[in-house]
Amino acid sequence: MKKKMLGLIVITAMLVTMLAGCGSKSSEGKNGELNIFIWTEYVPDSVIEKFEKETGIKVNVSTYSSNEDMLAKVKSESEGTYDIVQPSDYMVEQMASQGMLEELKTDELKNLSNIGESYLNPSYDPGNKYSVPYQGGVAGIAVNTSKVKKDITSYDDLFDSSLKNSIVALDDYRAVIGMTARSMGYGMNETDPAVLSKIQDKLLTLKNNVKLYDSDSPKSALISGDCTVGYVWSAEIALAMEENPDIKVVYPTEGAYLFMDNWAIPKGAKNYDNAVKFIDFMLDAENAQMVLEEFPYLSPNTKAVEAMGEDYSKNEAKNPPAEVIKKGEYVKNLDADTLKIYDEMWTKLKQ
Repeated sequence: MKKKMLGLIVITAMLVTMLAGCGSKSSEGKNGELNIFIWTEYVPDSVIEKFEKETGIKVNVSTYSSNEDMLAKVKSESEGTYDIVQPSDYMVEQMASQGMLEELKTDELKNLSNIGESYLNPSYDPGNKYSVPYQGGVAGIAVNTSKVKKDITSYDDLFDSSLKNSIVALDDYRAVIGMTARSMGYGMNETDPAVLSKIQDKLLTLKNNVKLYDSDSPKSALISGDCTVGYVWSAEIALAMEENPDIKVVYPTEGAYLFMDNWAIPKGAKNYDNAVKFIDFMLDAENAQMVLEEFPYLSPNTKAVEAMGEDYSKNEAKNPPAEVIKKGEYVKNLDADTLKIYDEMWTKLKQ
């Protein structure tokens, strides 16, 4: 009896000590939490940890690899599962049209002035009612010049039979189909079924050239040498170039695929105020610079760009030239019938 009582006392004391230790270990979560759903390899862990330390808000991170995956996941979960998402330009418009986004309290975004005027009030979200730009860029072409002898200057060159089983391409149907359309002189937002049929014929000839589809970390295949050509995000090319100086960036003569990813708050977010705090934190120039140092995409944060210096501003893979941006094209939100055709084209390509 005494042994049992002594054992209970010891166990109780241990539990009290453990619980006390847990309470003093970290202040994270003292001001609630935040559930964010973001692109893979896009927001540095160090920046999220800094936010947690400064605010006491616990951040729970989930990631995705395409806008369509994100949209499907948000729709399949109960409302309020996520507090922040990162839709690209056309997806902001699509989600807003479906009533899936909360209006932003822009008056509480004290650092919004760091965003250049040319990036505000976009066509896909007039007045930035539902979104704030984060980072963007170009889907460029990476070429390992030590292994590829063909002079590649355009999207059309990616269909050349000499590139059989050598390309890493974005796992993104709007990007790949759009690139094919551009290579034929069409726009990335083609809706005419007859024209799309022609685009499909050429698209299917890409099948033998693509060795790997990867939107998460396509630079890995380029750095390892598994693929000698890439149709990938410009920032991924920049990172690959740092590891292998034989890799160079090429912006297509037809005009490139442009994108801008944004911060947005899903409808019914349970931690709306914390979401606004996080977005404003990411708009801070110092924090935006931390992002650029790890993931050097095109940044709309003018103060962060200024702080980066010439290593960023004069690197064409990190900071695409103005003429590339001017000549490029953004994808747009298309109607359901057209998207069904795009989906069928994509399925046939990857069969």
